[in-house]
Amino acid sequence: MITAHHITKEYPSGEGAVAALRGVDLTVETGEFVCIMGQSGSGKSTLLTILGGMCHPGSGSVEVDGTAIYRLDDNGLADFRARHFGFIFQSFHLVPYLTAQENVMLPLAPLAMAAAEKRRLANDALARMGLAGCTGRLPGRLSGGEQERVAIARAVVNRPAILFADEPTGNLDSATSDQVMGLFTELHQAGQTIVMVTHNPDNGHYAQRTIRLKDGLLL
Repeated sequence: MITAHHITKEYPSGEGAVAALRGVDLTVETGEFVCIMGQSGSGKSTLLTILGGMCHPGSGSVEVDGTAIYRLDDNGLADFRARHFGFIFQSFHLVPYLTAQENVMLPLAPLAMAAAEKRRLANDALARMGLAGCTGRLPGRLSGGEQERVAIARAVVNRPAILFADEPTGNLDSATSDQVMGLFTELHQAGQTIVMVTHNPDNGHYAQRTIRLKDGLLL
């Protein structure tokens, strides 16, 4: 599903440049649940954004299902992301004045689809997350765990080939974290390809394979 070859990335600093990634090679198979672990500054979030088509590497290539995504122009890359990827972030990024249903519908906005069908897909995604009774609630009326489940529903509403998660339980207590990771397990068992970044070793136990980064290099 994903083949990354010799990925490098540098960021400018006051003293020249800082190497975030220093030649990373990685493959992810279809249906695999991969966890990328490392301390803060190891390059794991940078790697996730590059694999997810959100940040051009300094050098190297990324192929997703045979498509070299960084050879696409900006519009082509944006369209590819929208159709093939789902993203979950630590801070949820829910729009506070939109209901749970409306937040989940956001990835469907650019698609040529009837509004009623978009609502149906959003409601189905929320029901899969155990939130069938929360469709009309604003994020401020949801608990942290419920907000995270809305974020997961939004990420999977368009049935993405790959789900990318960056510290998905970073703002949750341990009990709620376990519930959320249980949802990831269910998605994986249903065939979802998942690439997750975390520094929490407990979360790594849910994945099929754990990859460790240190100072921009795979260990």
